Amino acid sequence: MTLANFGMYGLGTMGTALAHNIAEKGFDLHVASYRKEDMLEFVAEAPRFAGSFTGHDSLAEMVRDMPAPRAIIFLIPAGQAIESAIAEARTFMQPGDVLIDAGNSDFQDTRQRATKLEAAGLAYMGMGVSGGEFGARTGPSMMVGGTRSVWEALRPMLEAISAKFDGEPCVDHVGPDGAGHFVKTVHNGIEYADMQLLAETYGLMRHGMAMTPVEVGAHFSNWNDGPMQSYLVEISAEVLKTVDPQSDKPMVDVIVDTAGQKGTGRWTAIEALKLGVSANTVEAAVGARVWSAGRETRALGEEIFAPVRGAVALTADQLEQAALATRILGHSQGFDLLATASREYGWDLNLSRCAEIWRAGCIIRSDLLNGIAEAFRKEPPAGLLAFEPTMAETLRTTVPALRAVVGAAIAAGHPVPVMTAALAWLDGMTQTRGTTDLIQGQRDYFGRHGFARVDGGSGHHGPWAD
Repeated sequence: MTLANFGMYGLGTMGTALAHNIAEKGFDLHVASYRKEDMLEFVAEAPRFAGSFTGHDSLAEMVRDMPAPRAIIFLIPAGQAIESAIAEARTFMQPGDVLIDAGNSDFQDTRQRATKLEAAGLAYMGMGVSGGEFGARTGPSMMVGGTRSVWEALRPMLEAISAKFDGEPCVDHVGPDGAGHFVKTVHNGIEYADMQLLAETYGLMRHGMAMTPVEVGAHFSNWNDGPMQSYLVEISAEVLKTVDPQSDKPMVDVIVDTAGQKGTGRWTAIEALKLGVSANTVEAAVGARVWSAGRETRALGEEIFAPVRGAVALTADQLEQAALATRILGHSQGFDLLATASREYGWDLNLSRCAEIWRAGCIIRSDLLNGIAEAFRKEPPAGLLAFEPTMAETLRTTVPALRAVVGAAIAAGHPVPVMTAALAWLDGMTQTRGTTDLIQGQRDYFGRHGFARVDGGSGHHGPWAD
């Protein structure tokens, strides 16, 4: 199939940025938004793209007036908003037309919509888009799920607008139906863990080592020239070094310490639990955002317990090594979740390619992803990134620092949930015999669930069964 007629529905921050990117790459675009006023304002404020945009008063009018075949990109909130928009557009669409959901939809919803719409002769693509407003405007990382033949038709435009890493487009078809949205969800879960990791590191340096935000930012800038290089480290350094022009205080000191979330981190943790994969670094990061929301409760807790936050006898080098170890372990969990979902849903995800797509344009882009892409080309032992020889050697070098940092932080009363979770996961995954023998004994005692014996067979019961 060939596609020559593109439409964009949703002209908010992301939609506007992506529409400008598409036009700049030489593709004409029909546009509409929930409010006619937004469309008129958008067209009026884009004189440099005169002739590139054709405005329509509504989604229905846009679809009706566009010549077939049509490819409609939706950049609107997930849930009921996208459901309503699809229902409105379907009235005027014909077999061979394509609906592209570029929002953060739940991948299970995407799977169901793909089945339903494809039965009606329409194609439905779930496309994860990462990079925020700046990425959408200059080149995002995009993870496309859906029918491969439709991807091939969309490919020239999507590759043109995508981020590039050494000239290679950071967009690809990752699998059928909901695969694209799932890969984007896990990307966001890793993002949650990475952001919380940097917040924990900042907290230790500021409150445990008496550094100013500017001093912490300077260390982060130095780290960004080494193995910790990443977009998140880069922007964290900039945030910490920024002074509020109104109060002359560090910018972080005038920001309310309550972190928002849109749900994708929570979805990652939920799907990991459903699939039987441990993603406790993501769970810890989501939990930290949840408790950050209870400012009044936290203030009451401080009043009741009057905790003493002590100094930590750590160095900046130890913290850098601990952060690198945590990042590798968090990514290992994320890619393990991708691999498990791929087997469960028959997606055949190329994990190396997923890492390559994330090397530019997206929020978690970092030097580490080069190593991850190479690691999955070699098929790491048990499929775990942390067990791949190069990654394992880095962990052997950096985990002692992680252990020292977590121990010092806990002893001094500084919360480091993601670092603690990462270390606990590694310790649990590197012991041949753990402690769940007792749990199986407990389960058999109160529920007669039975257990396997080390000398053979399953379904055994202990003498307490009598």
